[in-house]
Amino acid sequence: MWYGMKYDIVKLDTFTPRIKRTSIRDRSKLRDFDCIAICEDCIIVSDTKTTPSADKVDRFIEVLKEIFDYFPEAEGKRLIPIFSSLYLSKDLVTYLTRQNIYALAMGSSTMELLNRQELINKEDSKIEPDEIDRLYT
Repeated sequence: MWYGMKYDIVKLDTFTPRIKRTSIRDRSKLRDFDCIAICEDCIIVSDTKTTPSADKVDRFIEVLKEIFDYFPEAEGKRLIPIFSSLYLSKDLVTYLTRQNIYALAMGSSTMELLNRQELINKEDSKIEPDEIDRLYT
């Protein structure tokens, strides 16, 4: 059992770094994903940037709106978004927290979720599939 965030992730079905997928709605749209993990009841989508910015977070949010077009096998599962970089500024972590996105960056010796507790404390940090449009529009 993985207790990395608020969720107890019991069964990992798929873990794929650096994957390309075509949209089921528009076969001409091909998108790269940094890391996808599909579990029994959730899909974890991680986007990693060498030079993170609010604009790149906004682009990630646009990707999240269409995530089930690229991973229809995860339709109906909770979405757990993670934005990562070696370093994330305090302002960017605050922005990510407001957007209900986990911030992953280098801690003292390992990568750490910098806003884990804040998102756990937020009532709407558990993102259900039917809430994606409400949260990211």
